[in-house]
Amino acid sequence: MQFNLMPEVQLPTEPVITLVKKLKDAVQRLKLRYGLGQPYKKTESSQVEATRFALIWNEIIIAMREEDLISDRELELLELPCNCWDIRVIRWPCVLLCNELLLSLSQAKEMADNSDKWLWLKICKSEYRRCAVIEAYDSVKYVLLEVIKHDTEEYSIATQFLLEMDHNITIGKLTEAYNMRVLPLIHEKLVHLIDLLLKPGKDTSAIVNALQALYEISVRDFPKVEKSGRKLREKGLGPVNPAADAGFLFENAVKFPDAEDMFFYRQLRRLYTILTSRDSMHDVPKNIEARRRIAFFSNSLFMNMPHAPHVEKMMAFSVLTPYYDEEVIYGSLMLQNPNEDGISTLFYLQKVYEDEWRNFMERMKREGLEDDKDIWTTKVRDLRLWASYRGQTLSRTVRGMMYYHRALKMLAFLDLASEMDIGGGRQELASYDSMMLNNHLNGLASNEIPPTGNLNRAASGVSLLYKGHESGSALMKFTYVVACQIYGKMKGDPRAEDILYLMEKNEALRVAYVDEVHLGRDEVEYYSVLVKYDQQLKREVEIFRIKLPGPIKLGEGKPENQNHAIIFTRGDALQTIDMNQDNYFEEALKMRNLLEEFSKFYGIRKPTILGVRENIFTGSVSSLAWFMSAQEMSFVTLGQRVLANPLKVRMHYGHPDVFDRFWFLTRGGVSKASKVINISEDIFAGFNCTLRGGNVTHHEYIQVGKGRDVGLNQISLFEAKVASGNGEQLLSRDVYRLGHRLDFFRMLSVYYTTVGHYFNTMMVVLSVYTFLWGRLYLALSGVEKKAMSNTNNAAYGAMLNQQFVVQLGLFTALPMIVENSLEHGFLSAVWDFLKMQLQLASLFYTFSMGTRAHYFGRTILHGGAKYRATGRGFVVVHKKFAENYRLYARSHFVKAIELGVILIVYAAHSPLAKDTFIYIALTISSWFLVVSWILVPFVFNPSGFDWLKTVYDYNDFINWIWYGSGVSTKANQSWETWWYEEQDHLKTTGLWGKLMEIMLDLRFFFFQYGIVYQLKITNGNISIAVYFLSWIYLVATFGIFVIIAYARDKYAAKEHIYYRLIQFLVIVVTVLVIVLLLEFSKFEIIDLLTSLLAIIPTGWGMILIAQVLRPFLQSTVVWETVVSMARLYDLMFGMIVMAPVALLSWIPGFLSMQTRILFNEAFSRGLQISQLLTGRKSNIDRD
Repeated sequence: MQFNLMPEVQLPTEPVITLVKKLKDAVQRLKLRYGLGQPYKKTESSQVEATRFALIWNEIIIAMREEDLISDRELELLELPCNCWDIRVIRWPCVLLCNELLLSLSQAKEMADNSDKWLWLKICKSEYRRCAVIEAYDSVKYVLLEVIKHDTEEYSIATQFLLEMDHNITIGKLTEAYNMRVLPLIHEKLVHLIDLLLKPGKDTSAIVNALQALYEISVRDFPKVEKSGRKLREKGLGPVNPAADAGFLFENAVKFPDAEDMFFYRQLRRLYTILTSRDSMHDVPKNIEARRRIAFFSNSLFMNMPHAPHVEKMMAFSVLTPYYDEEVIYGSLMLQNPNEDGISTLFYLQKVYEDEWRNFMERMKREGLEDDKDIWTTKVRDLRLWASYRGQTLSRTVRGMMYYHRALKMLAFLDLASEMDIGGGRQELASYDSMMLNNHLNGLASNEIPPTGNLNRAASGVSLLYKGHESGSALMKFTYVVACQIYGKMKGDPRAEDILYLMEKNEALRVAYVDEVHLGRDEVEYYSVLVKYDQQLKREVEIFRIKLPGPIKLGEGKPENQNHAIIFTRGDALQTIDMNQDNYFEEALKMRNLLEEFSKFYGIRKPTILGVRENIFTGSVSSLAWFMSAQEMSFVTLGQRVLANPLKVRMHYGHPDVFDRFWFLTRGGVSKASKVINISEDIFAGFNCTLRGGNVTHHEYIQVGKGRDVGLNQISLFEAKVASGNGEQLLSRDVYRLGHRLDFFRMLSVYYTTVGHYFNTMMVVLSVYTFLWGRLYLALSGVEKKAMSNTNNAAYGAMLNQQFVVQLGLFTALPMIVENSLEHGFLSAVWDFLKMQLQLASLFYTFSMGTRAHYFGRTILHGGAKYRATGRGFVVVHKKFAENYRLYARSHFVKAIELGVILIVYAAHSPLAKDTFIYIALTISSWFLVVSWILVPFVFNPSGFDWLKTVYDYNDFINWIWYGSGVSTKANQSWETWWYEEQDHLKTTGLWGKLMEIMLDLRFFFFQYGIVYQLKITNGNISIAVYFLSWIYLVATFGIFVIIAYARDKYAAKEHIYYRLIQFLVIVVTVLVIVLLLEFSKFEIIDLLTSLLAIIPTGWGMILIAQVLRPFLQSTVVWETVVSMARLYDLMFGMIVMAPVALLSWIPGFLSMQTRILFNEAFSRGLQISQLLTGRKSNIDRD
């Protein structure tokens, strides 16, 4: 139980061990292991170390109870109780001892005729069974002697019987003296007796009867040699007065422990659990997160980590969190107010975290809550905190980081505590803790113990044993600084009040902000200020104020927020924590072990950045969040593990890493702050570290919680930001220098793990375009027909399609499968992978590939990357079609429509496509790409296929398209404003960027060039004049549009008859031209549809080129026509995208299937998603 958690100097020092002593020790261990030594004399582990670890373990379980991950009953089942009642073994948690006693009873019954040694050998094969038997025996002895009055004849009888039992056990003749087959009957009577003792209203006569029945079985039936009444009296096992045999034994000898002795009743409940538990407690705790945390902590204790020093000698460290204006603690109105779907935040949390809500209400009732509705008046702060701890809020981050302070205080106490302090203090602690529990414990017993006072967990636990120096030691070694950049401007804001509340409750918390002091009309001075909450003065006090040369925001804001506050941190190490992170008490215990890594050599250098494992805690509800968290988990575990060793190219990818503070203070801080180029500020700290000779390592034995985006729009915005940031990295001098200075193999590793991954993704998408455009050229030019007539080989087509396997998104999940295999086993990983495919994970990963390729390519071509705020709220709201169109039109929808048109034209004109099977084999993966890019925003949109919502979305989209623009009009109100904003990247590009954009847009003209020669009207003519004549059709179409638009603007409002006349004339002329063409040429009606496939892409290409030439065209009359045409094109694209959505919405049952796919993880946990999507209020409302 030493595990490296405690300082190395505290480990028990062994004397010099000789070879003879080793042999003797081995022989003794063999005897004890196989029952060859004296029973019940097995040497237990060091009681001091066991007690020390038990204090740590119980504090971990208490922390989980405070977080409402476990219930009060689960706390009792998971805790390591103190050694009391003269119990001679380690008292393992009840979850480990379940069913063990009943199994030992059955073994004793089966081996009733065998010797003690063989019976004990059988029992000792399980250490838990051995401990359960001894603990139950010792506990039963204590309870029997406790409930019988001292100085009575009955007490003497019970004492004599137990002494005789002990004697037979000691000499190894238990099975010879007693009938083991009677043990189940004795067990039954004991269970009945303890059940009676646990009831609040003690039935004296029932307890007397139970004791009498137990006595009769024990002295009459249990011994193999039957004894008469006289012999029983001679041995002290019978009453001196024979009249007592008539049924008056124990009648006046029963006493009950004090009803306020909660410690006794808590131990009695434990004994009852050991005696009665029949099934294994594999479902304790029930909460999945609690199970995961306990499993990781237990496994990490056996990992290779340095020994911890004393708290007084450990490296001091600080934690730094940048904060802007995110949520601190959710407000009451936010929790109650429903969204447009009628779902309040509190109702959502109650359904998603149903077991944790139940545990929270149990805790509130234990603390004095009488009626559930009173929680809005008497416990509103606790309610707000409970909800905030389930979101990505500052309060959750602060709570997690302050576990460092709590852990250091406990470890400081354990470092200096004597054996008496630990042993005696633990007994007092257990008594106090039990005394404070009331009657809301749901034990196995059907009845409850009398209520007592409330239990304040914050004041319980090991903190009751502190001597006074622990808090000072912890404050000397730990400081938490939250860089609230605009805190000075937030005075009076509820968020500022919540931050002040956090400082009041956490003495190690400091807040740094930038204060602006206005001296005159234009004079402003800027100061970096550090404040804390003074517990004596009961107010916020200023600690430091440092004048700045000017405003700090020169770049994106977040890097400056960190760098201005880094001067207020203390110690040798600095852990950077983001606003969406969490920490756990059990992991905080290992922080001083982690800091010792700075003194170890990894290669030829000591580390300058310690990488820390992350746990993504946002993947437990929707399938989409699960996909994202699984993908992220594979990177933060397997990926970073390999990058650190053996590749030696791990950088800094996020905020859990621990920095060598002094090393980075002298080298520019922990993040670069140049605008645009350093939009991904984190990784530049890793670049800077590597270029300056630093060393980055990664450690698996400690983890920090991390929140991720859970909605598709949030995920897409995040991936857009990261992809744009990688595009800027490709243009940065840091990557240039790394490429020049690293050796060949590390250079390739850096390439693949940074910009190369996004570059490869972009090349995959470009290869799709190149391949499909090439196939279209082969089909339209006749080359494919010629090749088919020469080779007549169907394998020719399939051969060209092999590269499309990568589009299915299957290989993007390969690292995730490998990571799950290592973490959970191969079969579990395969099962998770199959579940993901059934939940359409491949669609999501293919869609994400398009997001990364689009924004990475745009940034390389034009620059202008920008920070995109993703938001960290809960996503169960239906996103309107117009919102999805604004976000994905250029990155996915238009590209998918382009590829779809290519595939349709190829199907119409390719001789290879005449064979349906060959066409499917050729294009199935390409169609998969098209479908995923169009449908994913609606498949993973709550109620995305609800018919009524689809109708509303259509009306909203049409209103958005035709809404006029203005100076203050926003993009979500007007199409025109959005259209102009989509061209912002063209403002930052140079001449070469514009030329490249025009060259890429010219591809749309190839449709017209290739298709016009397929028209029947050409009669097989392949002259270039045919292409030029085809522009007549384009000009005519454009002319009709201009005439109709002019007539609408001039006559539609006041002279409506003229507008209708012009429309009539245009229609007549058009029909006349079509009739003449049908009569005097080879023209056919199908040529009209074929021409549309040629002219529409040409028009779109002209609009894209006009956008590039906007500075020259915007002042001309042509620009208004360009805007009008672009509006019609977006309307057409929207209708194309909405068509399959409307069809699927119309199909009955598809909505239920989509809901099941989206919320499958929640369904697996038995959550009421139907209530979540149709609910109107929380379970607890104000009157």
